[in-house]
Amino acid sequence: MGDKPHPDFMKAGKIAGKVLSFIESKVKPGVKVLKICRLAEEKIMAFGANGLAFPCNVSINEEAAHYTSPHSDTKVFPNTGLVKVDIGAHVNGYISDTAITVDLDGSYEKYIVAAKNALEAAIETVRPNVRLGEVGRVIESTIKKQGLKPIHQLSGHQLKPWTLHAGKNVPNVGMKVSSTMNLGETYAIEPFATNGNGTIKSGPYAYIFSNNMKNKKKLDRDTLRVRNAARQMFKTLPWAGRWLHGKITGVDANVAIKALQRAGAIHGYPVLYEGKDGMVSQFEHSVFVGPTGAIVSTRRDNEV
Repeated sequence: MGDKPHPDFMKAGKIAGKVLSFIESKVKPGVKVLKICRLAEEKIMAFGANGLAFPCNVSINEEAAHYTSPHSDTKVFPNTGLVKVDIGAHVNGYISDTAITVDLDGSYEKYIVAAKNALEAAIETVRPNVRLGEVGRVIESTIKKQGLKPIHQLSGHQLKPWTLHAGKNVPNVGMKVSSTMNLGETYAIEPFATNGNGTIKSGPYAYIFSNNMKNKKKLDRDTLRVRNAARQMFKTLPWAGRWLHGKITGVDANVAIKALQRAGAIHGYPVLYEGKDGMVSQFEHSVFVGPTGAIVSTRRDNEV
């Protein structure tokens, strides 16, 4: 661990920031969610990433996280509400993870302010040996200033090459945890603000998966082909079911995915909803813990 971020970490961050700046103006009422997912993922690659760190998440209103369009999704953005766009790129395995919230008609300003200000306050708090619970305390108090609550069941997370959730978590509430951020570590910090009760519940559907690389369950030929293709293409990083659609001839990807889940060969991430179906906003940046504070890799050119 040096005291300067790896160039690939910074490059992955710059790419993701550029993509979010591009995507932000495209999120409008009546636009298909699938269009935004595809566009963001295409741009990540076009702007020079080696791959996607995870599928583009587009979560609307009470959806807190983990919605990405399934194949042939017809869902469109509503006329009013909050849209969270959460994306990640990787360059040689070095990951960026960043998110914005779009207020579709300007009627949810305090949600934007709460999550955005909480993220900036958290970034200001980052330094070597700061307790993770202290970062959470700053996030919580900033969100509460807007009369909203942080979602305490969701947290930021340490980043390592090829590993999106790499050990330590960055809480969104104050906690008496003794672990600290250390010089040279990298984290994704992601405050969520809500008018609900600050919990989450899992929905019935998952559209994002990750491979259990150690699973050796016996599978039928077609399911095995899909498992091997997913391992080869996505390794340890999360992937979208739609990415496999039409990739393996003569196989129904959806049927194979269900079989792989039953066998424990893949793990599904259900869409997460706010516990009381409250509105949810989110902002996120990836940071390197430098000698004098945070170095943000995912800053957007249009950020003030």
